[in-house]
Amino acid sequence: MDKIESYIQMLMDKSTPDYPIWNIEKVRAGKKSTWNYIDGCMIKAILEMYAITGERKYFQFADYFVDAKVSEDGAIEGYDVAELNIDNVNAGKTLFELYDLTGKEKYRKAMDLIYSQIQQMPRTKEGNFWHKNIYPNQVWLDGMYMGQPFYMEYDTRFGGKAHYEDIYKQFANVIRILRNPLNGLYYHAYDESREMFWCDKVTGLSQNIWLRAIGWYAMALLDTYTLADPKETQIRDLLKNAFVDLMDSMVKYQDESGMWYQVVNFGGMDRNYLETSGSSIMAYALLKGVRVGLLPESYRIYGEKAFDGVTEQKLTVDDKGELHMDGICLVAGLGGGTRRHGTYDYYMSEPIVKDDAKGVGPYLLAYTEIRRIRG
Repeated sequence: MDKIESYIQMLMDKSTPDYPIWNIEKVRAGKKSTWNYIDGCMIKAILEMYAITGERKYFQFADYFVDAKVSEDGAIEGYDVAELNIDNVNAGKTLFELYDLTGKEKYRKAMDLIYSQIQQMPRTKEGNFWHKNIYPNQVWLDGMYMGQPFYMEYDTRFGGKAHYEDIYKQFANVIRILRNPLNGLYYHAYDESREMFWCDKVTGLSQNIWLRAIGWYAMALLDTYTLADPKETQIRDLLKNAFVDLMDSMVKYQDESGMWYQVVNFGGMDRNYLETSGSSIMAYALLKGVRVGLLPESYRIYGEKAFDGVTEQKLTVDDKGELHMDGICLVAGLGGGTRRHGTYDYYMSEPIVKDDAKGVGPYLLAYTEIRRIRG
């Protein structure tokens, strides 16, 4: 346990709001970091470390990091509502807790600003948010995690629960369209227009089951469930049933190492590999799912096995004696300027990196669940 907290401390010590060491995309591009979902993943996990340990260094770092991005009027550095990118909503989740902890009015104003994007998001005919304005008619599993928990928390706290039905329908559509009934897993994305080069022209679905997308979606179900008003049984039942069904399906694909493969259901294929970020997300989802009563106690063993597998295989020591988390897929998407086509070969082609927050953040969330169990 001590080595994990030492690792997190090292990452914080080497990071500033402008140049966080865990944002490998920005590091590789040599660019300053502004408002983005990657940093949001890490700060949310650091806040959870504060919640579980009570150590103020975690809260102080998170406040220092986000405070630097948010102006007194609630404007956010590098954030543009007009971009209509659901990924950019994710970091807004940190604002709720920081507002409660600090009382800084600018955090409330920033929440309102981000919520104004939710109100403007373009939608498919079925009613789901587009993933981004530049990706018309497309619904990605990733986007369900980036947007829906924020939407639920804002609506529950400040919106009078006026949009629960909307949130319900968006999840119901994903369950109906993206779930493969043969194995209970979900395809990465869907193009309602059937026009994108990566989609099946009959179904609109992308071709493969990508681990981290499944993971983001599992967290979307779980976190949205826990943020919903307990009295609202309709949406909570939908989220619970979908989450339990997904966990039942995923444990069947868990490798003996405790981890999962990059393309989940093709574990034996050449070049497929055990991937850190998605496996860490699964560890968190399983452990938290048991803790909040969505999963039976017997499922804890799967979550602990996943956490221990990532720790034993991917938390490595370099020549200088420093810890690093390896085996993290840097990024994977569909479409865009590089014409990402969603084939098996595509998912094998993206860079594998160390210490990226898309892996470290979920691993840290899983660690907080382990702390609750093991002390």
